[in-house]
Amino acid sequence: MAATTAGTTPGATPLDADERLRRWRLVLGGEADGTGRTLRGRDAAIDGALAALYRGTPEEGRAVGRTGRRAAGLGGSAPQVARWLGDIREYFPATVVQLMQQDAITRLGLEQLLLEPEMLEAVEPDVHLVGTLLSLKHALPETTRETARAVVGKVVARLERRLADRTRATLGGALDRSARVNRPRHRDIDWDRTVRANLKNYLPEYGTVVPERLVGHARAQRAVRKDVILCIDQSGSMAPSVVHSAVFGAVLASMKSLDTRLVVFDTSVVDLTEQLADPVDVLFATQLGGGTDINRALAYCQSRITRPSETIVVLISDLYEGGIRDEMLKRVAVMKAAGVQFIALLSLSDEGAPAYDHAHAAALAALGAPAFACTPDVFPEIMAAAIEKRPVPVPDQGA
Repeated sequence: MAATTAGTTPGATPLDADERLRRWRLVLGGEADGTGRTLRGRDAAIDGALAALYRGTPEEGRAVGRTGRRAAGLGGSAPQVARWLGDIREYFPATVVQLMQQDAITRLGLEQLLLEPEMLEAVEPDVHLVGTLLSLKHALPETTRETARAVVGKVVARLERRLADRTRATLGGALDRSARVNRPRHRDIDWDRTVRANLKNYLPEYGTVVPERLVGHARAQRAVRKDVILCIDQSGSMAPSVVHSAVFGAVLASMKSLDTRLVVFDTSVVDLTEQLADPVDVLFATQLGGGTDINRALAYCQSRITRPSETIVVLISDLYEGGIRDEMLKRVAVMKAAGVQFIALLSLSDEGAPAYDHAHAAALAALGAPAFACTPDVFPEIMAAAIEKRPVPVPDQGA
C-alpha cells in the first residue's frame, strides 16, 4: 500500500520536494539544520511571527530583549507587540489571528499592554478579547477607555448582525398551532394536513399530489405575551456567555411581545434591565470574576415574577454554587411548581462543552429543568420552544 505523501491530503496534487521541506520547516521551527531549508522573505517573516509566540517557554517570551537569545517572544514593548499584531493580520486569516491573540494573552501575560490605546487599535476584536477587556475595565486609564468601548462595540455590532434577524424572525413569529390558515407562508405550511386535504388531486401518472389548497399554522405575533428573565453568572469563566447574553437581551427587549429582564450576579445581584437598549453599556456594567451565589440571584428573579405560567427564566451559569445548594434547588422546584419554565444554560458560546458542576446539572434535570450548553445560533429555537410551551430542543452534547 502506497503511503500518502507528507504534507498532502488524499486526492490532492502531490507537493514537490522543495515545497514539502518548506512546510515542514515552518511547522518544526528552529534553525534550518533539521530540514536543510533556509527561509527567506515572507516565509522568514511568518516564521518569526510564530516563533515570537510559540517557541521557548512563556517566561522566555516575556523576557525577550533582555537575554539576547533567539528564543523569541513579544517582550514588554508595546511598539514591538503592535508590529507583531500587524504582521499576523497580514499573514493569517482572521480566525487564526484571534486564536494567536488569545494565546499571546494567556501564554505571555500581555494584559497590561491592552491598557494602551495604540495596542487596542491594532488587535482583531473578538469575543475573547472583549472578555479580557471587561475583566480589566477598572484598570483602564481614561485615554484607553473610549478605545476599549469602540473595540467592544465592534464585536457587539458583529454579533447583532449575525443573531438579531434570526432571533426576531423565530421568536416574533412564534406559531399559534391551534389556528389554521389557507394561505400560509412557506415556512408555516402544515404538510401533513395539506397532503390529506388534497388527496383527491393525486395524479397517478406522475406519482404526486397537486396541492390546490395549502393548510398552515397562523402566526400570533401580537398574541404572544411572555415575561423573560435572563439570569447571568458573571464569573470570569463565563465571559463569552455574558457577551452573547447582552446581545440577546437587547434583541429580546426590542420585541414588544416580550417583557425582558436582565440580571447579572456573582456574590451580589445587579438588575441591568434599564440598560438593555445598549448592550455595550450592559457589558461595561458587568464585573467579571469573583464568587458565585446562584441562590441569591434566583431569589431576586423569583421576587420579580408576577405571572408564573407566562414566565421563562433562563439561568446562564456553570452551576458552581458558592451559596446554599439545597436552597437553590428548592427555589427552582418552587418556580417549576408554579408554572415557570426554567432553563439552565451551562454556556452560551461558540466553544465546545464547558466545565460545569455535574451534580447540580443532574439535580436540575431531575426537577424537570433541562441543563445543557448551546451555541448562540441555537438559542432562538430554544426560546421559541419555551414560548410555545413545546419540549425544549436540547442540543446533542456528544459523549
